[in-house]
Amino acid sequence: MATTPDLVSLPLDEPVWTKVFVVSPLVLVGTLEDDGSPDVAPKHQAMPLGWQNLFCFVCSRRHATLRNAEARGVFTVSFPRPGHILDASMAAGGRVDDSSKPSLAALETFPARVVEGPLVAGCYLYLECRVERIVEGFGENALVVGEIVAASAPEESVRVSDGDDADTIARDPLLAYLSPGRFAAVERSLSFPFPIDFRL
Repeated sequence: MATTPDLVSLPLDEPVWTKVFVVSPLVLVGTLEDDGSPDVAPKHQAMPLGWQNLFCFVCSRRHATLRNAEARGVFTVSFPRPGHILDASMAAGGRVDDSSKPSLAALETFPARVVEGPLVAGCYLYLECRVERIVEGFGENALVVGEIVAASAPEESVRVSDGDDADTIARDPLLAYLSPGRFAAVERSLSFPFPIDFRL
């Protein structure tokens, strides 16, 4: 048995996540406001849910993203590339007195194909989702779960059966959010060393 390493206890009177870095995706969730205008907001507590075509993100009722998704029953997800980190930053801009978000004018968007909502140009993956359920009760936050009803990607981002996955990632790097407050470009990757008898 290994000896117990020297560890530092992290206080629980504030979130543990502020004390260490955690790797997450960074996505842009798109919805439509009551007046039909587009809203886009960055989310890093977001991920596929299980092995089916489900995607989820965490949001607060204080945010228009959750309210819009609930009211219209749909949302979109755009996965930005590292070179578009400023798009994610602009999407995080604050609202002004009339509740609009002027920083969104800097984002180039286009309409989703199947659901109503904006997609952000220049991304490497796009999802269009219908709200499957909203699960409350995580403090002030809720989990928004969507069924993916359409998905698309630029050709260079799509894995190919006769290609090397490492080459795909090197050619089209992925954006990682290093919470709290940093980001990285993932350009180099290695095959995971699964046990020989491993099955999904």
